[in-house]
Amino acid sequence: MTDTGVRGDRVGPAVTLGLLVAWVLHDAEELATGPRWISENLPTLRERFPGVPKLAWDAMAAVEPREFAVAVGVMATFVGCAAVAGHRTGGRSGFYQGALDGFGLHGLVHLAQAAPLRGYTPGSVTSPLVVVPFALWARGRLRKAGVLKPARARDVAMGLAVAAGATAVSHAVARRVVGSR
Repeated sequence: MTDTGVRGDRVGPAVTLGLLVAWVLHDAEELATGPRWISENLPTLRERFPGVPKLAWDAMAAVEPREFAVAVGVMATFVGCAAVAGHRTGGRSGFYQGALDGFGLHGLVHLAQAAPLRGYTPGSVTSPLVVVPFALWARGRLRKAGVLKPARARDVAMGLAVAAGATAVSHAVARRVVGSR
């Protein structure tokens, strides 16, 4: 018998705590490739996309590898708390479902970033192999259990905003810890 991730009207830990596992796999790729990829590709990116504000490129260039690693650790706290909230509520937690949706959308953003480059960008390998499939699978399990909240356009926008805010907070904490900028 295979684990469908659904137990009665509750979802199993593969659905809820699996969010953290999928996130760790994805962010391991980003940690392993991100800082070096950015330093090697930033000059080409600036040239290829002149419409992007200089401030955005400068902010990207200013992130040191140690700061990035600490920011990933801080984000792990957010994702871990969301996964635990999902587990404790049988998948009903709005925080968990929002994080799950944000995670899946985050994977689509990685694919959208890689598309115009027609090549690799950090996170673009695990996005189609782990991030998007996990998010779709987990949402399907939540739907089957009858606990999935309907996703509206407003919820999608809010999920992306919360993900962006968590990223900003993670980097702010990391800069303070590392002492950069």
